[in-house]
Amino acid sequence: MSSVSAPPGELTCRAGDPLSPADFAAVRRRAVFDCCKWDVQVEDVGTLARFPLLLSSETWCELRALAEALAREALAAEAELVLRPELHGRLALPRAVRAALRRAGPNGASAGVARLIRFDFHLTRAGWRISEANTDVPGGLNEASGFAALMAEHYPGTCSVGDAAGAYADALTRALPPAPKLALVHATAYSDDHQVMQYLSRRLAERGAETALVSPAHLRWRGGRAHLVADWTRGPVDAVVRFFPAEWLPNLPRAAEWRCFFAGARTPASNPAAALLTQSKRFPLVWDALCTPLPTWRRLLPEVRDPRDVPWRTGDEWVVKPALGRVGEGIGIPGATALKEWRQIRRAIFWHSRHWVAQRRFDATPMDTPDGTRFPCVGVYTVDDRAVGAYGRLAARPLIDSKAQDVAVLLEDAIA
Repeated sequence: MSSVSAPPGELTCRAGDPLSPADFAAVRRRAVFDCCKWDVQVEDVGTLARFPLLLSSETWCELRALAEALAREALAAEAELVLRPELHGRLALPRAVRAALRRAGPNGASAGVARLIRFDFHLTRAGWRISEANTDVPGGLNEASGFAALMAEHYPGTCSVGDAAGAYADALTRALPPAPKLALVHATAYSDDHQVMQYLSRRLAERGAETALVSPAHLRWRGGRAHLVADWTRGPVDAVVRFFPAEWLPNLPRAAEWRCFFAGARTPASNPAAALLTQSKRFPLVWDALCTPLPTWRRLLPEVRDPRDVPWRTGDEWVVKPALGRVGEGIGIPGATALKEWRQIRRAIFWHSRHWVAQRRFDATPMDTPDGTRFPCVGVYTVDDRAVGAYGRLAARPLIDSKAQDVAVLLEDAIA
């Protein structure tokens, strides 16, 4: 594996040529119907890039090895944190969540299966760095698997770096009885969440699984076993696939018995809600108190501090983030965040600083693309501790948020 500090020029990552308008229209249409990618346009902006992000085999080997090391360390740290409730307050977890985790104890943590994580890598002048990891409910499977495969058909000599959704479905079905029944739990009011679960449902059905797309309120727990209680489906399930943020669980009705996602469940879940322990952006603030070594995290994640301990209001050395923020929401980057939003962030940190972090800013390297200068992000998925694919995004500013475009990540010089 090449050094993480190798200059970016030694690890090829570039934009490919764009598809013709007719070919791209066909890909977009197939993405909607074949891959459940329903939000191909938001307002006047297309969400899919008309060209791929091309990686060399050396680059993919580098990212794959780093992601697998990060996954091993994250899972070990999480297992330790479950047994360290005295540290949970530093992670800005909701009080109800902390109480639920205290029930776990040495043997009470809810069972897990097929652990899915996504690590977001950015190209910098010093090599690859990560901005964060989505260890709780990583999305993007439609684009990483379906859209990338569609784009690869138009670029001879390339292939996708992996089929993350397929590998995830394989891991789930291998760990369960034949023809398992799975509850695909998500926030059903959000179409962008529903499309991920609908696509995953298709991939699971290809492997003989029966799925039910439900909200967590449709689950009841009997002796630690999950049962569906809905007008269209009822009965026990073999596993729960959760695409519902763990910090939202305390908002459910009491009858949903949401605490079973954290402790006491015998039905395995992917991902178990204890994933929130490492999902918190304040995770680095407890590193020094852990016995688990985290050498790869320490090398790749920029320094993280409590915002009360650094001068983030002045200069441009620090980025501020909500501890439980997602999809780039609420991130404050000097020069990139709009002034009105920056003022709102400053007020929020003034009143609730314990729910925020300051992260030392890194110099993201932009690249030239057919649509102008863009900042790339390569989200590498791991299932358990094996890298299985990547989700690419491109942004016009050094902030990857909901406005970033999805881009297919392809290998240009070798098979995955």
